[in-house]
Amino acid sequence: MKSPLCILHLEDDPNDAALVQSTLEAGGITCTTTCVQTRADFMAALEDGGFDLILSDYSMPAFDGLSALKIVHADHPDVPVIFVSGKLGEELAIDSLKNGATDYVLKERLARLTPAVHRAMEEVEARAERQRLEALFIEAQKMDVIGQLAGGVAHDFNNILGVIIGYNDLMLPELDPEGLPFKCAEEIRHASERAAGLTRQLLVFSRKQTVQPIVLNLDDEVQGLDKMLRRLIGENIEMTIVPGKQNGWIKADSGYVGQVLLNLVVNARDAMPDGGKLTIATNNVTLDENHSNAHPGETPGSFVMLSVSDTGTGMTDEVKAHLFETFFTTKPVGKGTGLGLATCQSIVRQSGGQIAVCSELGKGTTFKIYFPLVERPLDAASRPIQTGPLPRGTETVMIVEDYPSLRNLVRRVLEAQGYEVLAASNGQEALDLAREHKGSPISLVVSDVIMPLMGGKEMADWLKATYPDLKILFTSGYTDDAIAHHGALDAGVELLSKPYTAAALARRVRALLDNRNVGRGDTEKENSDSTRAACC
Repeated sequence: MKSPLCILHLEDDPNDAALVQSTLEAGGITCTTTCVQTRADFMAALEDGGFDLILSDYSMPAFDGLSALKIVHADHPDVPVIFVSGKLGEELAIDSLKNGATDYVLKERLARLTPAVHRAMEEVEARAERQRLEALFIEAQKMDVIGQLAGGVAHDFNNILGVIIGYNDLMLPELDPEGLPFKCAEEIRHASERAAGLTRQLLVFSRKQTVQPIVLNLDDEVQGLDKMLRRLIGENIEMTIVPGKQNGWIKADSGYVGQVLLNLVVNARDAMPDGGKLTIATNNVTLDENHSNAHPGETPGSFVMLSVSDTGTGMTDEVKAHLFETFFTTKPVGKGTGLGLATCQSIVRQSGGQIAVCSELGKGTTFKIYFPLVERPLDAASRPIQTGPLPRGTETVMIVEDYPSLRNLVRRVLEAQGYEVLAASNGQEALDLAREHKGSPISLVVSDVIMPLMGGKEMADWLKATYPDLKILFTSGYTDDAIAHHGALDAGVELLSKPYTAAALARRVRALLDNRNVGRGDTEKENSDSTRAACC
């Protein structure tokens, strides 16, 4: 029970008021009590607000308890009301309860007052917890709807983006870098990258994208994004990175850790339109029970903390209360999606961590992310992104894709690198094409996972039974949980997520043909590093 309680006592007899106060104190209830005698004083006190409990006499010369009860329920329905009266027959007692009183206590039996107050406050706490759980349930339902929506549109949307990005990549090298067409093509690419990033944010937020955690060093992740962050913030913001001393390791998805940092940095930049200071720091921290009690939502334990602090405009308490809600944003229309911080919270929670914010209007904001400390060896670092000319080949490759524009694009990309390319629109057509093919053996099949008539996994099983050395690269624009049902996320299965770049496709194909082990994360990193900044 809250202590001290703030009580409003409507009582016209000062002696009875004093007796009630002493009874509460004797019962171990710490409280601050405001006593009023008239309707006007009662209304004025209610308007000031902040009361946890209301005690009221039932009958008074110029006012009555039932009228007071109706006023309270109209404006403060969650505040309990207990009648403390000298005379209250059974009929009036029942009538008071029917009208919404929490309890009634006779003045001649004040020993009941302390347990009645305890019971009333327990009901308040239970009601608040029920409302909290109902709000969580509604939020969970909303997330499920968003997840279904995101999963439903992701496939087609990623196909479309793949076509836009792919043809744009083919066109850019043919244009004069100083000409208008080149600049227009670059803007198309940036818009496509932002669209791809927003799709990914929806999937992460709705938990439709599988997190692939590895043991990593947080300082390395921050340093790896240093140059990109400085390009994002502009010259009028002074950015300082303060690495911790001998920080421990965390287990998280490297790409998503970067996305969290980029989201927070972009928000900090937007909060400092006239410039300022941005500080990114890491450190080992231990949160004890006292800290957790003082900061609800932060659990005790050992963590590696990532903090992002700015000297910007800061936030009001009202804004902070809604900060992590879906689609909540203070930015102008067209400038913010309201997904950035909601996505950050989802990513951090999926990593077993927690996020906290401290902000004061006009003095800046600090976000603190706590990743649980792990005592395990570091996983192998992901390979650096390759640059330079795309690898070439002469092998025969089959493309199986039900989206015509993307199928034609993939065919054009691979033929430009020297491959002989066969193309089919579904698994059944691919089997027929493989049986009829008389040229050089098919070395690799690049196939969508989910297609009409026959999907990629079923087709691949048939082909592998006949050609055991055949290599298969699956592609998909569906969410991870959808393609998992089709076996495309099984161990050892190669998967390239849509939308992918021409470079990512060409390098992944060449690596598989050369029997090089290129993991899914490597190609996703190549696809996503150019889009993460745009999706914040």
